[in-house]
Amino acid sequence: MQLSKKTIKEISPKTGLIIPMEKLFALPEKVLQFGTGVLLRGLPDYFIDKANRNGVFNGRVVVVKSTSQGSADAFDQQDGLYTLYVKGIENGAMTEEAIINSSISRVLSAKEQWAEILTCAHNPEMKIVISNTTEMGIVLTDDDITLSPPPSFPGKLLAFLYERHKAFYGREDSGMVIIPTELIIENGTKLRSIVLELAVKNKLEEKFIQWLQSANHFCNSLVDRIVPGKLPDAERKAAEQKFGYTDELMIMAEAFRFWAIESGSEKVKETLSFSRTDEGVVITPGIEKFRELKLRLLNGTHTFTCGLAFLAGFETVREAMSDADISSYVRRLMMLEIAAALDGETITYNEACVFANQVTDRFRNPSLDHKWISITMNYTSKMKLRNIPLLLKHYSKTDTVPENMALGFAACLLFMKCKAGPNNVYYGEANGKKYAIQDEMASWFADKWAKGNIDNFVQDILSDKKLWGADLLELKGFAAAVKENLQLLEKQGVAAIFAKQIKAVA
Repeated sequence: MQLSKKTIKEISPKTGLIIPMEKLFALPEKVLQFGTGVLLRGLPDYFIDKANRNGVFNGRVVVVKSTSQGSADAFDQQDGLYTLYVKGIENGAMTEEAIINSSISRVLSAKEQWAEILTCAHNPEMKIVISNTTEMGIVLTDDDITLSPPPSFPGKLLAFLYERHKAFYGREDSGMVIIPTELIIENGTKLRSIVLELAVKNKLEEKFIQWLQSANHFCNSLVDRIVPGKLPDAERKAAEQKFGYTDELMIMAEAFRFWAIESGSEKVKETLSFSRTDEGVVITPGIEKFRELKLRLLNGTHTFTCGLAFLAGFETVREAMSDADISSYVRRLMMLEIAAALDGETITYNEACVFANQVTDRFRNPSLDHKWISITMNYTSKMKLRNIPLLLKHYSKTDTVPENMALGFAACLLFMKCKAGPNNVYYGEANGKKYAIQDEMASWFADKWAKGNIDNFVQDILSDKKLWGADLLELKGFAAAVKENLQLLEKQGVAAIFAKQIKAVA
């Protein structure tokens, strides 16, 4: 049988599955959500569903399907229900949870049901807008908001807010809390600016523009949860057999979940009451601290480690984390160097270490197959943006060489040892196999490596201010450490590096 409100009564709770109570289906619609993607269903909708089950938020989500891709048929057939399988490591222990999420009341097509979507603006219970339309969704275009629908997401949002203003005669308490989750810095601020500019372009009256500015809260937000989407076929079939139903919308997510929402308003906190039931939702006047933790400890660690782990022959992150040497390297890098560099007025060393432990759990998740070669994409720019600031922060506090950063940097340089192949694709070689390099600086590195002198190579690379934004030769001992690691990696491999470190400690 297929999952739906009708068949849910036939599902046995003995399987450990969390099944929604029937009363949840009668909750009022409080959220308009632009996007049907797995991130929204695995994070915001997860928090809303959990709050509903705990009797806190007591509201459901109307989802707007904005693109022509895909179909809303499965949502219609399953009455918006879907299974979320949470699998991962939390506080060092394996955790697994299966939930039938009942937060979505209906899915409406912007193209075919725009009038119905605008009708939602007349609902006094509707207080929140959430979006995830990709980074390209928050852009300014010459939208005509009288179209049905306007082409862009900001145009659709403006049309909805204009309808809201008319429906409630511009009352201050009819404003919305708008939270974009697109992965761009200051996403709420940027969206607000675009919507206001579009309002002027559409020659909307001044009273509306004033209401738009004063009554509505556009909140910057940061989301962090890996939601791969559908389970592998074998796992999905096993889950369906265990639970006794089929589910076309079943998705999986890691255990870690985090949603930082920037606001100091008590009204916003009250409206987003679902935040009370999960510590993964944080409403705070400033979210930059959380962005910095994620960028440096999660993304930065990935970037320092990816070349080293790949050259060592590991294909995935979880595979590498089962190796004692790589796992130890990651912990030393995060705890002794990155966390120490971040320690300051905004982020304490203890906060950084707590986050580092969470990152370690995520890296070890046996349900995720994150490939190192994928992480090496745009390697050079990632190293510059994520890790050079960490390196400089380290040296602002001490002149000692950050040995783990130096090793990760050297592995990056060796990974970028490449030659041009067919179709102007550059290839490196490790463990007897060729690999394609997806980096805009590949030809530049190929030319540098072709000259064959390691001393000059390291000097040229580290002194290039245009490449790194700083002269890395000025960092005491760093060039010598990178050169030594690079020579050892090239001649003897990753194992020799770790053997040397063990010997040094002994």
